[in-house]
Amino acid sequence: MIMPAKAKYTARDKWKMKKWYEVLAPKAFGEVSLGTTPADDPDKLIGRVVETTLYDLTGDISQVHVKLYFQIVSVEEGKAYTRFKGHELARDYMKSLIRRKSSKVQGIFDVTTKDGYVVRLTIAALTSFRCKSSQRRAIRRIIKDYIFSKTPGLIMDELVNEILSGKISNEIAELARKIYPIRRVEVYKSKLIMIPTEEGPKPAVVVSPVQLKSR
Repeated sequence: MIMPAKAKYTARDKWKMKKWYEVLAPKAFGEVSLGTTPADDPDKLIGRVVETTLYDLTGDISQVHVKLYFQIVSVEEGKAYTRFKGHELARDYMKSLIRRKSSKVQGIFDVTTKDGYVVRLTIAALTSFRCKSSQRRAIRRIIKDYIFSKTPGLIMDELVNEILSGKISNEIAELARKIYPIRRVEVYKSKLIMIPTEEGPKPAVVVSPVQLKSR
């Protein structure tokens, strides 16, 4: 008995039931269209994460190594609205910054913004020369003290802007150079851990990645 044809038609019918939704970046990013994605139920899009690059939003080729992640939080009238979920620098880019006879000082910190978001930041300082263990500890302490004093005074959108603009990296570098020659500082990765709610902080749950069709 041959069944594949019926299965093929069933798959086609399910596809026809799906509707295309336009995925938009958050307001802080100008609500730029990120592309479109299909779904047979808009509620199934809630919580899913979209990946793009800063270059896709700005057109600046020098920012192509900055990956951005946005999470769908609501769907209205054929449009899927998102919030910032995190960012990460491309591995090849980070590898290109590593030099022989130099040191990489890295720290991972969970910080809370002024408006109650909890974000995990991975920050790396790259020295001009190889430094001692005591100097690495001192640099890491400077990074920690700076980031924990800085973030409580910033709302989430301000924190994201200062990360992506390089302001935080530059300010940390200036402070760390008092300890040892610093070649570069990068906020290598950020990840939204908790979001504020009326009942208190709530985990930023991820459902599954969204496959986008180009704009």
